[in-house]
Amino acid sequence: MKVAFFSAKDYDQKSFTAANQAYGHELTFFEPRLTPKTASLAAGFRAVCVFINDELGEETLQNIAASGTQLVALRCAGYNNVELDVAQSLGMRVVRVPAYSPYAVAEHAAGLIMMLNRKLYKAYNRIREDNFSLKGLLGFDLHGKTVGIVGTGRIGECFGRIMHGFGCKLLAYDVQENPYLVETGTQYVDLPVLLAQSDITSLHCPLLPATHHMIDQESLAQIKPGAMLINTSRGGLIDTQSAINALKSGQLGSLGIDVYEDEGSLFFQDLSDTVIQDDIFQLLKSFPNVVITAHQGFFTQEALNNISNTTLSNLSDIEDRNVCSNEVA
Repeated sequence: MKVAFFSAKDYDQKSFTAANQAYGHELTFFEPRLTPKTASLAAGFRAVCVFINDELGEETLQNIAASGTQLVALRCAGYNNVELDVAQSLGMRVVRVPAYSPYAVAEHAAGLIMMLNRKLYKAYNRIREDNFSLKGLLGFDLHGKTVGIVGTGRIGECFGRIMHGFGCKLLAYDVQENPYLVETGTQYVDLPVLLAQSDITSLHCPLLPATHHMIDQESLAQIKPGAMLINTSRGGLIDTQSAINALKSGQLGSLGIDVYEDEGSLFFQDLSDTVIQDDIFQLLKSFPNVVITAHQGFFTQEALNNISNTTLSNLSDIEDRNVCSNEVA
């Protein structure tokens, strides 16, 4: 199948080219994001392969459909950036990678916790400046602390296993209980209860209309004063301005995020020689109790291998059998 890859970085090209030896698709890589302005690049390609910050709204979908594209292959689990009803009306099919490495994201969330708690970013910079003082580096034992997990699918379960290994008490909120977490003693509670009792709250749920800004002014008022908030899922789960207000008041003790609700124009590119115009992001990263990484939670060798093979397998399933178990209904 002839496939146009958008938002393609060097590591995408390397992993997909290697995996494609077993599939034989015709791959063309484009560095720009897929947007209405770049949709013309997809002309003549039966499929486009896209990532989390590509824009597949009505205008983009109409443009690529008009030029021959019939399939959208997401190389990620989430599909909130695709207007599925529009795709369906255009006869366009959508496939995704439902699970690539839940361990990668869960371990990254744990890393953000350790970074914030033990002030590792401050300690690293101090040593480089020959400053060996421990002032301001005081942390706390994770053992015995209460950790709230919002969303207990595969990633949430892996994160729960890690936190259980630290000796934490686990609370969880989800529409469906995870049997493994229940067996380990995790208690499912309503979200306000979880927020009020958790020393650390970590978000592991998809971005849907019902979850957009689930962490807002109201929910942050319910959070345990001084608690830590972690988000490695989707930026839109948190109302950033409300989080900033909670950080300024001290209601929110610290924040670790691998995602940001307006990350599309920032992440996955080098902007070190430019002036970033996003004032909210600039303010957020100025806080000493905030750690931000640029959506790298998924970024492990194992995850890249799984993403490549699952995506290419999805393409082959559609091409050879006209059916794919990873198709988004």
